[in-house]
Amino acid sequence: MKAFQTVGIVGVGLIGGSIALDIKRRKLAQRVVGYSRHSKNITFAKKRGIIDAGSTDLSVLSRADCVILAAPVKAIISLGKKLASVVRKDALVIDVGSTKQEIVRSLEKIFPSFVGCHPLAGSEKRGIDNVRAGLFEKSLCVLTPTPKTDDEALAQAMRLWNRLGATAICLTPLEHDIVLSLTSHLPHALAFSLIRSVPREYLELSAGSLRDTTRIAASDPEVWADIFMSNNDALIDALTEFEKNIAVLKRLVRSQNRNKLVAFLSEAKQKRTLLV
Repeated sequence: MKAFQTVGIVGVGLIGGSIALDIKRRKLAQRVVGYSRHSKNITFAKKRGIIDAGSTDLSVLSRADCVILAAPVKAIISLGKKLASVVRKDALVIDVGSTKQEIVRSLEKIFPSFVGCHPLAGSEKRGIDNVRAGLFEKSLCVLTPTPKTDDEALAQAMRLWNRLGATAICLTPLEHDIVLSLTSHLPHALAFSLIRSVPREYLELSAGSLRDTTRIAASDPEVWADIFMSNNDALIDALTEFEKNIAVLKRLVRSQNRNKLVAFLSEAKQKRTLLV
């Protein structure tokens, strides 16, 4: 893969900063520049060698031949619109948002070489302090091309993620949002709801199971509010499916039918073993 001249990172938090760090570490660009609303993030990122230069002004991205939008979902859309008059017309523009239909629909109208992306990596932690090299090693990145997607832009995006250590696959934006509503958005919704269900005074008596099951409830509420709202139809369907299963469990517990209860739990356990 030919190195980019300048890669611009919009949002130097956990994901954006980790991408920048690995692009520099793997020499995938001659220069990496960053944009953040917060000057302290730019100062920290430059000091740590995560970026070569940065600014709180979007004009810092004007010479980039690849721009990566690494911000919350709603911010990706609003910043994308502002970038339209700044970014080079021939620049590859990708995003790393957790939902795709709304983002792709908005940004493919603006950028000729836009490719929707979602690296399935990260953690409940956010911010430049949590940036780490190798975050995308052996991970999966979903690309969401449409009939409007430029073939060369798609190939460039796939090569970039492969060089970052990820396996790139393609889904439509709709397919992505349906799948992620069940594999990512539903678990977060349940974790938030579960911890709300436990009285505060009982927390000190909790076992490791509560801590493990609700780990992702420590995620940023602002970020997840955007994700839930931008994928509301698919998430509501996922919640409805969960409600059916919890209703079955509730009925089995009430009926004291041990054989059927064991069968229900065994089926769940067997499916859990399929997770790698």
